[in-house]
Amino acid sequence: AEVLRGPQGFLFGRNSIGGAFSVHTRRAVIDSTEGFVNVDIGERDHAVLDGAINIPVNDNFAMRLAAMYSQEDGFVENNFPSEDLIERENWALRWSTTYETGNLGIYTMVEYEEREQSGSVYRAVTEGDVWDTLEAALGPINVRGSDEEVDVDRSGGDNDDSDILTLGLRVDYDFDFATLTSNTGYKDHDYYYNEDYDGTPLNLETYRQDQEGDYFQQELRLTSNSEGPLSWYAGVSYYKEDLETSYVFGGEEDFFCQYYGYYYNYGMTFSGCEDLYSYYGSEFTPSANGLLEETATIKGKYEGWGAYLNLAYFITENVQIEGGLRWTDDEKEFTTSVPTPESELGPYWAFGYSTAEPLTAKESWDDVTPRVILKWTPSDTALLFASYTAGYKSGGFGTFSLADNPDGDIASGNVVIVRADGFLPDPGDRGEVDSYEIGYKDTFLDGTMNFDIVAFYYDYTDFQVTVGTESGATLIENAGEVEAYGVESSLTAGIGDYLTAYFTVGYFDSEANELGDVCGKEDPLGCEGTHLFWAPEWSGSLVLHGAYPMNSGAITGAFELTWESERGGGWEELDETLIDSYEEMSLRVGWESDNNWFVEAYVENLTDEFSWDGMNNLGG
Repeated sequence: AEVLRGPQGFLFGRNSIGGAFSVHTRRAVIDSTEGFVNVDIGERDHAVLDGAINIPVNDNFAMRLAAMYSQEDGFVENNFPSEDLIERENWALRWSTTYETGNLGIYTMVEYEEREQSGSVYRAVTEGDVWDTLEAALGPINVRGSDEEVDVDRSGGDNDDSDILTLGLRVDYDFDFATLTSNTGYKDHDYYYNEDYDGTPLNLETYRQDQEGDYFQQELRLTSNSEGPLSWYAGVSYYKEDLETSYVFGGEEDFFCQYYGYYYNYGMTFSGCEDLYSYYGSEFTPSANGLLEETATIKGKYEGWGAYLNLAYFITENVQIEGGLRWTDDEKEFTTSVPTPESELGPYWAFGYSTAEPLTAKESWDDVTPRVILKWTPSDTALLFASYTAGYKSGGFGTFSLADNPDGDIASGNVVIVRADGFLPDPGDRGEVDSYEIGYKDTFLDGTMNFDIVAFYYDYTDFQVTVGTESGATLIENAGEVEAYGVESSLTAGIGDYLTAYFTVGYFDSEANELGDVCGKEDPLGCEGTHLFWAPEWSGSLVLHGAYPMNSGAITGAFELTWESERGGGWEELDETLIDSYEEMSLRVGWESDNNWFVEAYVENLTDEFSWDGMNNLGG
C-alpha cells in the first residue's frame, strides 16, 4: 500500500486533487506452491481468520485464492438501552490469476466482500448556544453517561452494510521500445446505512441511506523501455459511474413543532404540534407513526476522460528534469426527486421543498494540469528534489439543495417545485490547487539508517466544503482560498544487532480566507484566517522493533506509539467541539520459528486512551 501526497493524475488513470491511496494485491505466482493461514483472537469476541493459497497450473498459468473473515462485538457503551455499539462481521473472497508467455502478461482479479457493521455513533455536545436553545424549546434533555459513553435511541436502526463486487483485468505487452499496459476495472456495490444523527435519547433525527451503483474504468498506458537519458510514458483513461440513492430523514413530529415554534415565535414554548397549530388557528392530524419522514431519491450519471504525457531527461549524470501535462474532462448528470412527506408538517427540515417531478441538471468541467520535477543525486545514496504540480477537482451537485434553494414555511405549508419554476439541482464549482514540494532523502551508516524530509505548500482556490443551514438542508459551497504548508520527516535506524527504530513527525498549518457563507458566525469575516479544523497541527509515530535469534527461531517484540495534537472546532473555532490531543500505544511480543509459524501476544491501546474520530459542528 502507498499513501501519496498532493495532486495525482500521472501514475493513475483517475485524476485526484489531494492525494491517493494505491493498493496492490498480491498476484498469483507461476513457479511456486505456497500459502498461509493467520488466526487472530482477542477480547470482545474479536476474531480474524485470513489465508491464501497459490496454485501453479502449468508453466504459463497460476491462480491464487485468498479469504478473510472478521468479527468483533461493540465497545462503545450506550445507555439507551444498556448495550455496546460499533460491532462488525465482515468476510471476503478474492480469486486472482496470472498468465505469462513471451512478451505478454495477463492478470485477473475477482473479489467479493460483504460487510455488516454499525453506523456512526454520536454523542450530543450538551453546552453552547445551540444546545441552550434546544433545551429552552423542548425542556431539559438528559444525555446519560460520561463523555466517553453515548445515549442514543437508534429508532431508525444501526447499519453500515455493504456488498461489493470488484473485477480487474490487466494486460502488459512488451514491445522493443515500450510496454503497453491495459488496465480495466469494474466495481458494483449495494450499500445500506442507518444512524441516530442527533446523539440524544430523543428521536430528533435519524438518517438512512440506501444506495446501489456501478463503476467502470479503462486505462491504456505506454511506458518507454529506452536506455538513454530520455524516458517517457503516456496514457489515456476513461471512467463511467452510475449511482442511485434513497435518503430518509426522520424524527418525531412534536419535537419539530416544539423547536421551530420556539425558534419562529420569539421564545414561545409549545407542548407539541397540536398546541402549535392551535396557536396558528388550525387543526393538526399526526402522521400514522407520529414521525416526520422526509425522503429523496437521487440518480447520478458521471463519466470522464483523461490523457497525460510525462517526459524525464537526464541533463547530466546526476541531474534529471521531469515534466508532464494532463487533460481531464468530467461530465455529471444529476437527478433529484423529493416527494411530499405524509406528515402535515411538510419538508421544512431536511429540504425545505418537495418536487412534483424529477429535476435534472447536467454540467461539465475540464482542465489542463502541468507538473515539473527536478531531481539531483549528489551521491549514490542521496536524492534532493523540488516539484510543482497543479491539481484539479471537478464540480458537482448538492444532494439536499436546489440552486436558489426556496424556504419552507411551517405555517403556510409545502413549497412544491416543478421544472417550470426554474429550480434545478445545486451545482458546486470546481476546485484547483497549486502544489509545491522540496525534499531530501539519504542513507547513512552503511545502509543502517534511512532519513527523509519533505516540505510542501498548497495554494487551493474554490475549496469544496459542505455547510448546514437553518432549515436543515446541507449545501455545497466553495471556500474562497486556502493556503497550507507543512513538513514531514521520517527516520529508520538500526540500534545494535537486534533492534530497529522508526520515527516520524509531521507539522501542518493552514489559513482559509474568503469563506463567505461557509462561516457559521453572524459576521462572516469572523472566520477569516481559520485553520483547516479537521487536520491536527502536529502528528507523529514511534516504533521500536526487536528480533533476538535463538536456536530454531527468534524472540520478537514491538512497541508502537502514535500521537496527534488537538483538532476540530469548525470554522467558528468552538471550544465545545474541540477534540483533545491524544497518544496511543501498543505492545507486542512473540516467537517466530524457522519452520514457517509464529505466535504473538499483543495489547492495543496500552494506556486505555480515549478519543473521538471526528466532529460535526452544526453550531455546536
